[in-house]
Amino acid sequence: MPAVSDRRVSRDDRLDAVLHALSDRTRRALLRRLAERGPAMVTELAAPFDMTRVAVAKHLRVLESAGLVSRTIEGRIHRCSMSAEPLREIEHWLDDYRVFWTRKLDALARFAESEDTIARPAAESEAAVRAGGRRKGRA
Repeated sequence: MPAVSDRRVSRDDRLDAVLHALSDRTRRALLRRLAERGPAMVTELAAPFDMTRVAVAKHLRVLESAGLVSRTIEGRIHRCSMSAEPLREIEHWLDDYRVFWTRKLDALARFAESEDTIARPAAESEAAVRAGGRRKGRA
């Protein structure tokens, strides 16, 4: 039984790290840039931001520790690329909640449809009464 518990803790730790990494808009922007354009040098990634390369490098380290970014070093050139696997883990985690919300939304749709079915005959009856009342008034 401890093996399952240990696996659960490590999965939770990974989820925590990924969610923490994604909680910052700069890190999300860095990740989006890597997803859209592919691998890039740290200097290229830092260019659009009003911060030092050191600050961008710190953000990249957080993304790396979450497994969202990998880095290759060729001499003085550090090239970063995105790894999607941690995002798949988040997607699997969200799937549990997707089932919950799908059930809730399906129940709401059924309720709205039943209310619409009940309200429609009542509205038609009221319209008929109003129409009949107007005819009597005119005669």
